[in-house]
Amino acid sequence: MNLKIDIEESQNGRVVKLAGEVDVYTAPMLRDAIIPLTVENDSNLIVDMTKVSYMDSTGLGVFIGAFKSSHQYRSTLKLIGVTEKIERLFQITGLSEIIDIDTKPRGE
Repeated sequence: MNLKIDIEESQNGRVVKLAGEVDVYTAPMLRDAIIPLTVENDSNLIVDMTKVSYMDSTGLGVFIGAFKSSHQYRSTLKLIGVTEKIERLFQITGLSEIIDIDTKPRGE
């Protein structure tokens, strides 16, 4: 039930590094951290999920909201370092068709 969120600036935009679990308890904290980063026109947001050990449907809901917001403001959202198990959640729900997801960590 713990989630650590670190936000860094990079040449390619903002990078949000997550570590821990994204669930019903931590999803509001994640939403409050990333949604404001998507409302800047033409910005890039990269979410590094390399250290996310678990995610449930409330986490998917946060990323749906982030995608909608980024689309509205013409910014980009990319998830990197997504584990196979979490990637499967995005595939089953069809979200992998609309959200840019990469299983490789940053820099690979």
